[in-house]
Amino acid sequence: MVTNEFKNYAEEALVHTYNRFPVAFDHGEGVYLYDTDGKKYLDFAAGIAVNAFGYHVEEYNNALKAQMDKLIHISNLFYTEPMAEAAHKLVKASGLKRVFFTNSGTEAIEGAIKVARKYAHKKDGCTDHEIIAMEHSFHGRSMGALSVTGNAHYREAFGPGIGHVIFAKYNDLEDVKAKITDKTCAILFETVQGEGGIYPGEADFIKQIRKLCDEKDILLILDEIQCGMGRTGKMFAYQHYGILPDVMTTAKALGCGVPVGAFVVGERAENALEPGDHGSTYGGNPLVCAAVSKVFDMFESRHVLDHVNEVAPYLDKRLSQLAAEFDVVKETRGMGLIRALELKAPAGPYINKALEKGLVIISAGANIIRFVPPLVITKENVDEMYEILKSCLEEL
Repeated sequence: MVTNEFKNYAEEALVHTYNRFPVAFDHGEGVYLYDTDGKKYLDFAAGIAVNAFGYHVEEYNNALKAQMDKLIHISNLFYTEPMAEAAHKLVKASGLKRVFFTNSGTEAIEGAIKVARKYAHKKDGCTDHEIIAMEHSFHGRSMGALSVTGNAHYREAFGPGIGHVIFAKYNDLEDVKAKITDKTCAILFETVQGEGGIYPGEADFIKQIRKLCDEKDILLILDEIQCGMGRTGKMFAYQHYGILPDVMTTAKALGCGVPVGAFVVGERAENALEPGDHGSTYGGNPLVCAAVSKVFDMFESRHVLDHVNEVAPYLDKRLSQLAAEFDVVKETRGMGLIRALELKAPAGPYINKALEKGLVIISAGANIIRFVPPLVITKENVDEMYEILKSCLEEL
């Protein structure tokens, strides 16, 4: 646990934008974390859906060490083998055409917005095109990403945003239709809403939005930053629906810990951006791309998607048992290994109590516990989580 002395020491030098838990983690092994006192924690947060393989994974670590001994950074003025390999593997996995590597999911959203506006600008030369985003969505904290985040609380102190953003109701086709005008250049949403409460897109909604975008030459942008990279049992969540987006954003488990994201464009949008339209000094450097490349190799060699599809129903079953047993639980929902337990009370006390008992879980809204564990968890890990969380529900 973190002593007050250490906490004060840290906070003296940090901008206070996080109310951190009173724990300082030192190292990890498998799906467990250890704090600086040596206490062991079962991790069902995975660094917010990042650490797909857990911790201290020798194959992954060795790939990064080998690249560090060769080249860490050279800028985007030159080619590197890791970037080319990582891009081809991401293109193959996504079914799309071209990749731009960023440093984060937020930057991937920024790039996707620029793709949409440049695509529309090429058609008519105008700069007043609109983007339809969804209520209760979350896309990041930078000004562009914040502007398309459908929670006014996040935006209100930082306005005006980029402008020309219209919000519609998620999973409400008629509301989206009513918001489309001849100025609409893109429809943007998370395939599974994350911070908004873990709400999967409904099949008819997603398929009909895809059809609308085709009919009206509007770009469909899907945010898979949290729900992509195998978390739902497919490499990307939109693959459950049999459609392709025009632009897809990814990050988090794309690099399993190194700071990397990407936006990936399909055939319609592959030539929207031209030399000089976008750039990044660090984006796609050899180190992070070596990580991305190794991540895709490990997904295949370790049959990660098969494992997710085997374990996820068991997690759903155990969470459903808690929902049936405790009146404070309103419902459980989700896809694959991105799940929610919605409570009739604030989630904070339960999350804090779980941490005391050695279980790391996080929230997705004031009364929702979010489960985004490493993709390699076992049924035994699920049982361990269940017993700890059950004891918390009983005590509180």
